Amino acid sequence: MSIIKNEIPLLEYDTDPTAVIMPGHEGFDMVLPEKAVYAFLGEEVDRYARSRGARVAARFESETKLYPVYVLEEGGEEICFMQAPVGAPAAAQILDWLISYGVKKVISSGSCGVLADLPEGIFLVPSRALRDEGTSYHYLPPSRFIDISEEARGAVEKALTERGLPYREVVTWSTDGFYRETRDKVEYRKSEGCSVVEMECSALAACASLRGILWGQLLYTADTLADAENYDERDWGAKAAGLALKVSIEAVRNL
Repeated sequence: MSIIKNEIPLLEYDTDPTAVIMPGHEGFDMVLPEKAVYAFLGEEVDRYARSRGARVAARFESETKLYPVYVLEEGGEEICFMQAPVGAPAAAQILDWLISYGVKKVISSGSCGVLADLPEGIFLVPSRALRDEGTSYHYLPPSRFIDISEEARGAVEKALTERGLPYREVVTWSTDGFYRETRDKVEYRKSEGCSVVEMECSALAACASLRGILWGQLLYTADTLADAENYDERDWGAKAAGLALKVSIEAVRNL
């Protein structure tokens, strides 16, 4: 048996990389480009696809939505890009599926809440993530943090630098519990070095690690939890979304 057992089910890990249902089990006759942008940017992805005349290479069908996979040519090479669903389980499922059809180098982008005194709409590059979600534990053995690929971080930072955009590297807190970011937990995570919070980074990094691909992330600041008594949604960093997508495309081309 390949299962490393534990009294707590979430901390049990199966070292066997195969499963009863494998990504790509549908057997679609397609090979996607190696480079992909997998973005938590809502309708921005579809708008960009329409503006560039991107073709739809495939659709991932979930119980609630069809997710188009777009392909276009950027600088003489094909890349694919698609909208990512919020939440670690769904996000990792689709990433795993993309990998099964040929994707090997991925940049994700999306917003994050801030735990420190950071203005809205600035760009951040996570260097590691605290694993406070459940999905990553199905891809890697238990650990408190997971590091993000240095090569992928470098590609994101190069794209930001070439555009003259300031950024900083951060440690992020990935959590499933959007409504369970309690005052004490926020303070605890800050004491561990986390300055932002989101829901998927550690899970996507773990999926990429198990499958042996390159993955990195670009974040931009949205709401703020820095003052627990005065939570502020601000504008969810909306003005940065379009630029984040363009930077992510440039970053994945750097890989």
